[in-house]
Amino acid sequence: MPAIEEKPTLILSKEHQNILKVVNALLAESSALEKGKQLDKGFFLQAVDFIRNYADKFHHAKEEDILFKEMCKPGVEMHCNPTDQMRYEHDLGRGFVKEMESGLNEGSKKKVAENARNYAQLLQEHIYKEDNILYPLADSALNARAQKSMLQAFAKAEKERFAKGTKEKYLKIAKEFEKRAEKKGLRVE
Repeated sequence: MPAIEEKPTLILSKEHQNILKVVNALLAESSALEKGKQLDKGFFLQAVDFIRNYADKFHHAKEEDILFKEMCKPGVEMHCNPTDQMRYEHDLGRGFVKEMESGLNEGSKKKVAENARNYAQLLQEHIYKEDNILYPLADSALNARAQKSMLQAFAKAEKERFAKGTKEKYLKIAKEFEKRAEKKGLRVE
């Protein structure tokens, strides 16, 4: 379990950094495809796997099943609640990933590049909104008891959804993708 002083939103923000490594690699690869590079099916299949398992099953599920539900409980006071918009963007991203995979199956460089770019751009904006609007809002609206309960729920969710070593597998992929993107001049800031 994370240290007591750690906030659920800090954990989610750290996970965003791993997701952005893959997002940057997707941008680099989609740009290369648009410039005539051959379709690297293995790269994109690995990206789809990372997105579906780490970004969606591991990260978005914590947001949707734990954080958003906590923020929508009666008595939680906020001047606005952007969780519906965040869910919508998660679903939009899932659609781009589905179409990217469809493009891979069809061998369509254009479809792969277009959907990879759309996903990556959506996630860049989405992560910015969560890190700079949603999470600070959650930090101020949720009391210490709720946050501690969320930390416990996060730990339980990780254990239930990911077999031992799975998280490390995806962190390794993110690191490899980061190096790949850096070779093409893209960095996570």
